[in-house]
Amino acid sequence: MSAAHNVYVPESTFGVLDAGEIPVQTADWSNGLAVPMSHGALIVTGIHTGEIRATATPMTGPPPGPADDFWEEIVEVSVHAPMGGLRVESLEQGPVDGLAPLSPAGPGWYRLRVHARGRSALPDKTSPEPVEDYLVMTWPAPWADADILRTSDRLEHDLATASRTPQPQPSAPARSKEQEMLRRRLLRG
Repeated sequence: MSAAHNVYVPESTFGVLDAGEIPVQTADWSNGLAVPMSHGALIVTGIHTGEIRATATPMTGPPPGPADDFWEEIVEVSVHAPMGGLRVESLEQGPVDGLAPLSPAGPGWYRLRVHARGRSALPDKTSPEPVEDYLVMTWPAPWADADILRTSDRLEHDLATASRTPQPQPSAPARSKEQEMLRRRLLRG
């Protein structure tokens, strides 16, 4: 297992992103912790802005046995890495140096297990010092439904309010030929 590193969190999220892409319009916010997208995932933190501690561990298969009691919340989701470049990233500062790449088998599907502790310490506040810990593990695996392995009061609250969470929006309808001609004419002035 690699050492923990600080990750700057803006807007209550950090990413496990494939080549830095953030297709947020495809995000599935339904489990309150790990938010899979068409590729990569976002991780929802308790703090709004500040530092968290994260560890990244790529694996060849699922972890053996149950996680220790240190972790308050554990969620598994499937993530797609079409570029094969999954990394823990700050949404403002990019990939976190020192944390292992999470798609060692190259492009394809991975299972992402997110362990969290401390998300209830300073909910929606700022923290210059880390008060939350995350362990992010991946291994090659075909797509499967999300699985909540361990829950907390914070996660239960997030799940209860998930119906009010924004859902992915459908793509805008294609413009007709006439609409496109009008758009171009208006853009030219």
